Amino acid sequence: MSTDIASWISERGISEVECIVPDMNGIQRGKVLPANKFLKSLTDRTLRIPISIFSVTVTGEYPDDIDHIVLPYDPDMTLVPDPATLREAPGFQTPTAYVIADAYTGKNDLVEIAPRAILKKVLGLYEKRGWQPVIAPEVEFYLVSKNLDSDFPLVPPAGRSGRPETASQPFGLEALGEFEDIIEHIYDFCEKAELNIDTMIHEAGAAQLEVNFVHGDPLALADQVLLFKRIVRQVALEHGVYGTFLAKPMSDQPGSAMHIHQSILDMETGRNVFTTQNGRDSALFRSHIAGLVRLLPQITPMFAPNVNSFRRMRPDNAAPINVQWGSDNRSCGLRIPISDPRNRRIENRLPGADSNPYLAIAASLICGYVGMVERMQPPKSVSGNAYNRARTLPRTLEGGLDRFSKCKQVRQYLGEDFFEVFYAIKETELYAYQSVISSWEREHLLLRV
Repeated sequence: MSTDIASWISERGISEVECIVPDMNGIQRGKVLPANKFLKSLTDRTLRIPISIFSVTVTGEYPDDIDHIVLPYDPDMTLVPDPATLREAPGFQTPTAYVIADAYTGKNDLVEIAPRAILKKVLGLYEKRGWQPVIAPEVEFYLVSKNLDSDFPLVPPAGRSGRPETASQPFGLEALGEFEDIIEHIYDFCEKAELNIDTMIHEAGAAQLEVNFVHGDPLALADQVLLFKRIVRQVALEHGVYGTFLAKPMSDQPGSAMHIHQSILDMETGRNVFTTQNGRDSALFRSHIAGLVRLLPQITPMFAPNVNSFRRMRPDNAAPINVQWGSDNRSCGLRIPISDPRNRRIENRLPGADSNPYLAIAASLICGYVGMVERMQPPKSVSGNAYNRARTLPRTLEGGLDRFSKCKQVRQYLGEDFFEVFYAIKETELYAYQSVISSWEREHLLLRV
């Protein structure tokens, strides 16, 4: 295997390798090595990094009370690169490659709290049942003007016309053309990095875009979404703007989602288990939906991980507030797209673009899995406006974490240690956010209460 990697690096003249480890927030951490040193590490296993990277918060702090899991003396983990993730890194002056690594303990055990390991664990559960999940993410993001002072709100950037968008332009082709240079640059970089992106559209927000990924293996697509975010931010900066995957970057614009289309194949026959032989919806299809309906609201922080995530979930803002399900109904949290029986699938519209792709995909698949193995039955589908139905999702990160900590059905599959570390990270971030006095409080309370 190391010989194949060496040949790949030599053929492309790679000088440096970025060894990437996604943390709990989906932030890329790791090391940059000269290519020859990277190749040497594959045989002598000298590529290491502290285990504490899996407990760092988005603000660079570390939670208390998890010393029994993330040991206080912060031992090293060994990084084992996944050869399937090796790809050219676009945009570097020095020929560089990306590779994503899994982390192992000193006893050569996979570090089970790592987000990539969590997704692998879920896929392993499916494999034992003879099932193969297939997913296709749709990722939304905004282009915004550079924001050098975080006290000021974000604003849309000027396009090729020299003017920023001021009205909603969903699927607008001329609006899409305003950012043609950036879009073409993104496509070029994705092609070099071998990311299987398909369609790009202009979404409803000002300078809001959406990209669809070609369906495939969940782990491979989580890797691609991770790198796609990196590429978008990199390209945007080269064009003098920001690319952001914040769930709700502007108060007067729609939020950004990461919709996940998912179906399950029988590993022996390749048949979609969501349909029967005569093309009707199967019992497994209904049970998968039932698991999503019952359990997704209990583990919301895995796909809505930040305080900002919950600003997106508002009625009539193209973001669900519940887990109703219906055929071709975009007001529902779970939409069943129009398709032939072979392509029967579920679109989970709940995750935000700010979510860690490994954890969001793992959350969506584990809930469906539990529904299938426990033969759950879903409620009736909805044909009208689901925004008129009761809200079943938490309104805040605080409420989401409270439910998350009590979700024993999912905890038993993903592990106590993961639940405890993830909760501690999010609680620490929430405390940091709640310690900040906002401009709204100064504006409306300072001289009136």
